[in-house]
Amino acid sequence: MSLLSMPFVDTNVDTVLSVFAGVVLIATVAAVAIGFWKIHELPIHKASTKEHHQIGLITALTWIGFVWHWVWVLAVIIAFVDGEQALRRLRDIWHGDRILASVVESTNTEEK
Repeated sequence: MSLLSMPFVDTNVDTVLSVFAGVVLIATVAAVAIGFWKIHELPIHKASTKEHHQIGLITALTWIGFVWHWVWVLAVIIAFVDGEQALRRLRDIWHGDRILASVVESTNTEEK
């Protein structure tokens, strides 16, 4: 075999290798597309398992997220964060001194 000859050219092996490469290419593109779809649908599945009250909003934001990706990030945040509990914690932080004072005052009145 010389340096200028190409192995597997004009043989059946050439055709088989070309078909195999095509199948691998199509399978790889399909796997990437399915993986992207599964990751993209993650907020909807999380919201449905938690029985989230804003499932419609999360679904709409997820679909819009195909075009504008920052909207998908917003859908993930809404799906994974419990809004009511976060608002309660924010309220407690904001009114921390007043709540603490009212707890101390109620404790003092109960002791008397």
